[in-house]
Amino acid sequence: MSITVWQALEAGGRLEPATRPMLEPAADELVLEVLHCGLCHSDLSMLDNHWGMTQYPLVPGHEVVGRVVAVGSGVSSELIGQLRGLGWISGSCSHCPQCLGGTGNLCGSLEATIVGRQGGFSSHVTARQDWAIPLPAGMDPAAAGPLFCGGITVFAPLVDEAVSPTAHVAVIGIGGLGHMALQFARAWGCEVTALTTNLSKGEEARRFGAHHVEALDQLGTLAGRFDLVINTVNHALQWGDVMASLAPRGRLHQLGAVLDPIQVGAFDLIMGRRSITGSPTSSPASLLKMVDFCVRHNIRPEVEHLPMDRLNEAIARLRQGDVRYRFVLDQA
Repeated sequence: MSITVWQALEAGGRLEPATRPMLEPAADELVLEVLHCGLCHSDLSMLDNHWGMTQYPLVPGHEVVGRVVAVGSGVSSELIGQLRGLGWISGSCSHCPQCLGGTGNLCGSLEATIVGRQGGFSSHVTARQDWAIPLPAGMDPAAAGPLFCGGITVFAPLVDEAVSPTAHVAVIGIGGLGHMALQFARAWGCEVTALTTNLSKGEEARRFGAHHVEALDQLGTLAGRFDLVINTVNHALQWGDVMASLAPRGRLHQLGAVLDPIQVGAFDLIMGRRSITGSPTSSPASLLKMVDFCVRHNIRPEVEHLPMDRLNEAIARLRQGDVRYRFVLDQA
């Protein structure tokens, strides 16, 4: 039996269909038959080799929802038929201090879903069983894929850093990450401000949960206002204004993969004990919390569906920012 993949042979190349031998699960692994897979901006970064670690041919796709169809040794056959979600991480060592301490996403031996592995723009994909997260009852599998990468990165700063529900949280960028961050922060109980370069998105931002909408270029007038700023954009900002907008002990949580250094003065940190953090996805335990939280509070990404064979169209439109707010590619 063979499987289908969509692969690029070179940096920036089109994804073309190809066949490969059926995947065999290793010990502690399972095989997912891919039903839906979200398209993330990180797929574009890998496709273009912006991070210098892409191996070609590349099969992208790391926001997978699929059905378990085979299991390796050490995995119960009772999992066959379950719906599971898979994000950026497909496995970790399970025995280092980070894995044993509940922060497996910081493991030094992480297996990334699209780094040296076959990703989810395919008919089948493999993963360690603990990184393939069961979908709870009430979660729509057709829309869930973006939660397992984009969603967990914006949920992580709330749950992993124990943000208070009385905090004032700002989200920079109302896009693929930002529209989920607004929903999470509002359901968490926080006062939520959306910061945008496009005030015409104000009503959408409020629909997603923002109490306030402010123009990003006016951030300099909001000194000392926010306990947490979640930055989802991947280009340089006026970092001094961002840091000045933080309250004492406030934190900038950086998610956008800005390639240039973030220029922050020492006194931006010293005065007020401010800090900068980031989240390289999160642990399986946090992923489980996230999906339960989403069902409880009716949080879901806003997606546009396309069939898998229109993947290159979705990539071209994502490059142009022409999507509200995430693409999900569906298998026939």
